[in-house]
Amino acid sequence: MSAGRPTLVKPPPVDESKAPIENALELTELGIISPDLYTNTRELWHPPGARGLYGGCIIAQTLAAAQRTVPPDFTVHSYHCFFVLAGDSGVPILYHVERVREGRSFCTRTVQARQKGHAIFTVTCSFTRDGSGGERTVSHAAPMPEGVVVPPEGYEEPTLVGSEKSPFEHFKCPRDDADVPPERRKIWQWVRARGRISDEGGHQAHLSALAYMSDSYFIGTVSRIHRLWRFPFQPAEMEHLEPEVRAHLNKLNDIEGSGSLEEMRDRPRVGMMLTPPLPRSSIYFHNPKKVRADEWMFTEMESPWAGDGRGVVMQKIFSKDGTLLATAIQEGVVRLKQDKEKARTPKL
Repeated sequence: MSAGRPTLVKPPPVDESKAPIENALELTELGIISPDLYTNTRELWHPPGARGLYGGCIIAQTLAAAQRTVPPDFTVHSYHCFFVLAGDSGVPILYHVERVREGRSFCTRTVQARQKGHAIFTVTCSFTRDGSGGERTVSHAAPMPEGVVVPPEGYEEPTLVGSEKSPFEHFKCPRDDADVPPERRKIWQWVRARGRISDEGGHQAHLSALAYMSDSYFIGTVSRIHRLWRFPFQPAEMEHLEPEVRAHLNKLNDIEGSGSLEEMRDRPRVGMMLTPPLPRSSIYFHNPKKVRADEWMFTEMESPWAGDGRGVVMQKIFSKDGTLLATAIQEGVVRLKQDKEKARTPKL
């Protein structure tokens, strides 16, 4: 494996019959080396300005790898992962699937993602046989909030000139809750995969895509509800921003109820976020066969607690018709820039 090479095998041409997110999440089986061993077919998407991999890439590909090892009438219902080390988008990833349990109603898989001989990510996921709950079952679901602004027909998320489009897009819902305390603030947005997911991909492709998108803005909810300065430049550098970049950021802030960049100048600054050995994430799939990831899905994020350099965020994901598709929970590192004098205090 040569340093800086993003894939083990030369990627095939992009399949134009598939959605960008399907191509981005494609796996190559390495059965000639070991059973249930996979690697990323294409270079993994790297968010502009980010230092490491987008966590959703690994979340989605480990799920995709696990899905390949279960019977066709079994569907994922819970997924629990742990980020161990920061991933490198320039190095291939090996996905080792272990078949932990084979039952009549449930089966369990663990997947370990490895780079350069080290585990960077581990997950345990459980699958259930379709219809195993019986004809009669207890049932309830949280409703989708009322009064949600729906994306206009033909909407396409604007992208800054020179920036690579991600495989999915957002529509952020305006919120007028600046006076609401952080523990009661909620972040609303719509999300969908670009293009149309192919019939060949089946429901598994839609579930992998949902997992991929679920990590977008997730732990960042904490910085948003506290109106923290989270941008990759200093407040004093604002005057050097390109006009369109500044206008774009001001628009996002306005939608989120955070005010303008100028109004945020003196807000506390994020010093560290999403750094291993956290976050830990869980996804519970409630209606997996109803997931259409290439159609608008509504997400509501809130944080019941933050402290001691960490934060917890809960996310509900609904279909456009109000069906609760999934619930996700994430704990991550959220540390502020510290006062220099305090930072130099000797450790006990």
